[in-house]
Amino acid sequence: MDIPHQRQAYTGHIVLLGFGCIGQGVLPLLLRHLDLKPAQIEILAADAAGLDQAAQAGIRHRTVCLTASNYRAELAPRLGPGDFLLNLSVDVSSIALVELCRERGALYLDACIEPWAGGYVDRHLPAAQRSNYALREAALALRRPDDPGPTAVLAHGANPGLVSHLLKMALLELAAGHGAPQPVPASRGEWARLAQRLGVRVIHIAERDWQVDRQRKVPDEFVNTWSVPGFVSEALQPVELGWGSHERHFPADGRGHGYGSRAAIYLERPGAATRVRSWTPLAGPQHAFLITHGEAISIADYFTLGASEQPEYRPTVLYAYHPCDDTVLSLDELAGRNWRLQPRCRLLRDGLLSGVDELGVLLMGHDGGAYWYGSRLSVEQARALCPANSPTSLQVTAAVLAGMLWTMRNPACGVVEPDELPFAEILDFCRPYLGELLGVYSDWTPLEGRGRLFDEDLDADDPWQFKNFRVL
Repeated sequence: MDIPHQRQAYTGHIVLLGFGCIGQGVLPLLLRHLDLKPAQIEILAADAAGLDQAAQAGIRHRTVCLTASNYRAELAPRLGPGDFLLNLSVDVSSIALVELCRERGALYLDACIEPWAGGYVDRHLPAAQRSNYALREAALALRRPDDPGPTAVLAHGANPGLVSHLLKMALLELAAGHGAPQPVPASRGEWARLAQRLGVRVIHIAERDWQVDRQRKVPDEFVNTWSVPGFVSEALQPVELGWGSHERHFPADGRGHGYGSRAAIYLERPGAATRVRSWTPLAGPQHAFLITHGEAISIADYFTLGASEQPEYRPTVLYAYHPCDDTVLSLDELAGRNWRLQPRCRLLRDGLLSGVDELGVLLMGHDGGAYWYGSRLSVEQARALCPANSPTSLQVTAAVLAGMLWTMRNPACGVVEPDELPFAEILDFCRPYLGELLGVYSDWTPLEGRGRLFDEDLDADDPWQFKNFRVL
């Protein structure tokens, strides 16, 4: 499928760090949308996955595992002023890489703020220090207001990343649907005021993956439609969610943070063992895994009004993820193994037969009840739009490249988050790659149909309390 586009000129050197599912998926987009030669790109990866694809494109590929002791020696000679480090790896510290890029004058973008290997599951560290909250606070501490330095975009894939822009569009659509269209807010505070006026109390990043592979999962195997190591590591992290100002039932296993934005809390249990009630248009009501993600924290922080400790307004924000059926089976088996990863792992991409990935934002508590806005992308569409991609990867890689292009045009902004980028510009680039982009209203609430089988401890006076969403 032909995507109309202009190729953006770029004369620097791109180091593509990590060449798994997302790295392989973004390479054809780099070559399509950037006016450069293959010699300007170099791939560094921990294994030889995708080696044939790189060779076919004429891209240098070197197998090297970056660690805290060798990353400077490997990367510093490859990065100079105006060069670009695109970090799509796992187990390599984002904070260390941002610091290095600042020293070298290089641009930077990643799809997730990562620690060094083992940082998510190091039991010698308290859960609070292994959280995305702690990683985000450490990354934001790199900001230098008086001397921003080269642009470093944090966590700009699909989610985190794209969903922050979908949320802003959803708010405008919601306002227009209520007969109150208005100018696009010009500041963080204006966006928060808009959400407050609309009555948005809860935001789910609500995703349902319907993809089916020709080879079904077998015992002792973990399969997934994107990086298995990436998903398993975040699924085993403590649950995290943005904690809204309307909440009145703090979880018994919940814990807060005594520093920083205070926009989020964590639960003393992994996301792979925690479910919430949520909703998407194709699935309807569903039980989804409450997986920790950076956007749950950054969005809650961005839409806070008033003091961080006792805000006037802040929505509850969480990621409610229902993976494809074989990944759900993989998670169930992982739990039965007491969270020891299966000996075999497999990426579902080339063998996919059918299905869509339905990724969007679910806004709740307003007069319309619930409103989902997002992307519905099928296997057939993804393959026609860009080679080496599935629906899941293309929703990520399109946003990665949109963030890169913005960074190249704005090279001196320092450390920035997705919520601070121009949402319309990012969506304009991504839209042709997102399949069907749609908004759907629903009268669903997490109280729907409850109490039929068991007496439950619910807050019937306010359906939008977190305790009503949580599955116990």
